Amino acid sequence: MSSFLPSWIRTMFRVFWAMPLVTKLCTFWLTTIILAAIFADFIPKLADPSYQGFLFGTDVTNDGQSLHHWLGTDNNSRDILSRLIYGTRVSLTVAVTAVAFGTFFGGLLGSFVGYVRGRREAAIMASIDVILAFPALVLLLTVVTLLGKRNLLVISLVVGVLAIPYYARVSRANALAVSRREFVAAARAIGTKDRTILWREVIPNVMPTVLAFALVSAAVTVVLEGTLAFLGLSVQPPTPSWGVMINAARADLRINIWPVIWPSLMLVFTVYSLNNVGDWFRIRTAHKTAAL
Repeated sequence: MSSFLPSWIRTMFRVFWAMPLVTKLCTFWLTTIILAAIFADFIPKLADPSYQGFLFGTDVTNDGQSLHHWLGTDNNSRDILSRLIYGTRVSLTVAVTAVAFGTFFGGLLGSFVGYVRGRREAAIMASIDVILAFPALVLLLTVVTLLGKRNLLVISLVVGVLAIPYYARVSRANALAVSRREFVAAARAIGTKDRTILWREVIPNVMPTVLAFALVSAAVTVVLEGTLAFLGLSVQPPTPSWGVMINAARADLRINIWPVIWPSLMLVFTVYSLNNVGDWFRIRTAHKTAAL
C-alpha cells in the first residue's frame, strides 16, 4: 500500500520514524495544535472564545473543570479550552509569518551576498548589522506604537520584517561555506553563469540549514508574541492570545490558579517542541552536509 502513496508522504513517514521518542512526541504535539487552530471553527461543541456566560446567568467566573468546560472558565466566565485553541492561531500566525519572511527574503539575501561577496556583501551586511545592533523588542515596540495599530496583521508583518536580518546572517554563513565546495568550483570551471550556480547549487544547499534554524527561531517568536500580549502590546481584546490570558488571569491567582497554568503550559510545551524538533533537524542536516 505504501507504494501508492506520494513520494513526499513516504519521505515524511521515514523522517518521522527516524526521530527519537521525545522528538516524535514533540512533532505530534505541534501537529495537534496546528490542526486544532486551523479547524477550530469545525470542532464540535467548542464554545465561543468570547462568550461571557455570567452576563446571562449560564456560567460562573473562575469555574473549575467540568463536562461543559473541560479546563474551566476565566474571570469573565469564558471557556479556557476554546480560548487556548483560538489563541494558538495568534501565536502560530506570527511565527509562520516570521519564518516565511525570514526564509524567503533573509535566506535569499544571505545566500546572494555569501556567494557574490565584494562591496555588495559589505554594504548589505553593514546595514543588517546596524539593524541587529538595535534591541529587537524595543524596535518592535517603537514600530507598533508609531503605527497605532495592534491587530494580528500588523504584529505579524512587523515581526516578519524584523526576522529577516537573523535569517540573512545564518544563510550568508552557510553560503560562504557552500561556495567553496568542489561542485561549485566545477560549475564555475565549465563556464556556468553565476546566477545559475546561485539558484542550482548554492541556495538548495543553504535552505535545509535555514529551515532547521526556522524551527528554533519560531520558538523565539512564540515567546516574543506572548511577551507582547502580556504587556498589552499584541492583539487587542477580545481576540484570545496565550499572553493575554496569562495577563488577565494573574489578578485572580488567589481565587483560581488554573487560568494561568493552562496557557503557560501551552507556551512551554510549544516552545520546547519547536526547539526539540529544530535541534533534531539541525543535527540531521549537519550530518548530511558532513557526509557530502
